[in-house]
Amino acid sequence: MKVVRQLAIMTIFWGIIGMSVGVIIASQLAWPALNFDTAWFSFGRLRPLHTNLVIFAFGGTALMATSLYVVQRTCMAPLYLPRLASFVMWGWQLVIILIFITLPMGLTSTKEYAEAEWPIDILITVVWIAYAVVFFGTIVKRQTSHIYVANWFYGAFIITIALLHVVNSMAIPISAFKSYSMYGGAMDAMIQWWYGHNAVGFLLTAGFLGMMYYFVPVQAGRPVYSYRLSIVHFWALISVYMWVGAHHLHYSALPDWTQSLGMAFSIILIAPSWGGMLNGVLTLSGAWDKLRSDPIIRFLVVALSFYAMATFEGPMMSIKTVNSLSHNTDWTIGHVHSGALGWVAMITIGSLYVLIPRLFDRKAMYSIPLINLHFWLATIGTVFYIVSMWISGITQGLMWRAVNADGTLTYSFIESVVASHPMYVGRLIGGLLFLTGMLIMAYNVAMTIYNDSPKDQPAAA
Repeated sequence: MKVVRQLAIMTIFWGIIGMSVGVIIASQLAWPALNFDTAWFSFGRLRPLHTNLVIFAFGGTALMATSLYVVQRTCMAPLYLPRLASFVMWGWQLVIILIFITLPMGLTSTKEYAEAEWPIDILITVVWIAYAVVFFGTIVKRQTSHIYVANWFYGAFIITIALLHVVNSMAIPISAFKSYSMYGGAMDAMIQWWYGHNAVGFLLTAGFLGMMYYFVPVQAGRPVYSYRLSIVHFWALISVYMWVGAHHLHYSALPDWTQSLGMAFSIILIAPSWGGMLNGVLTLSGAWDKLRSDPIIRFLVVALSFYAMATFEGPMMSIKTVNSLSHNTDWTIGHVHSGALGWVAMITIGSLYVLIPRLFDRKAMYSIPLINLHFWLATIGTVFYIVSMWISGITQGLMWRAVNADGTLTYSFIESVVASHPMYVGRLIGGLLFLTGMLIMAYNVAMTIYNDSPKDQPAAA
């Protein structure tokens, strides 16, 4: 469990760093002078750093920590090749540090969610293969005949991210820190969003569903509501998700039939997504009273609620008529963060609150009231953030396409920027609330590790 402990601590660390960068760039959008006219501190350099830190440093490390814990517990076997597992942990931290250094320097491939240059891409591939060997090797040496469904989701995420990364990152290097994509034009755009949306679909959805299928039943003290539904959920999700990336390219040079296909599969995706959400929520059947007393359960249930909302909103925004209003507006940012903060971060936080006492052999977390405070800061912060972006996005979409009787635009672009300013301040407030909650979590975790007994009586075992 040493590697799992290290990964769990680094998850919290990178969460705080990644969200701090997010707060900085949110401040810069509200008050542009805060870039201090410094290239490496500008929004254009820090924004890809923020996304990489939150997706791969925070989210990726969380998935490594929980998957390597869950696979041992459910397979009743220790990790396969523990030294290789240690290499995965330290190799992944090296990847993150290199990204942290190079992106502010402007060394970037310019590909969304894949900005790291080619030497780092090679290192990612090596570390990821090692991660796959450890995970699947542990499954092979399992002491049980059955492979628990959480491992199916973790396994699908590991395999698919490897495929997406290798294909999308194919590049022609021209120097040690510069390369150009092997693809061009519309093909490059299609492959990029096949990668981009499936990074969301498999890393930020399938992987975290594996987390949900283990930690929700553990904390609720009840089995999964329907194991059969979990298997149907798995196969339906991975069959449909790979096809939806084209909905990012509506009204572009991509062939119209490809756009329509992406839209159709996006709408179909509502069914497996909501099936999985309901399976998680209904696992609490007969244990709803725990919502009153256990803030960890609240984290997990609210995460599932945001997952339901985000997986309805995404398919809705993929419909071309809706997309004509939402495309390139802050509505998309609100949608992304309802998934990133509401689903990914909150299911991770809840899972870590379950995991930390077990990893460090403690009876419970140091302070249950601090977990409760964290829950309300995270929930209010997320709502503040996404509502601000919804209002800003719809305002932008309506202003951009408003025309006068003679066909001229009613508003200039700068007028839409001015109209969005109050919502940008609202987003900053939401981000600050969420970041404050993460700092409280870090304190609570540190006190749990360094104290043998909890400060408060735990609300739930």
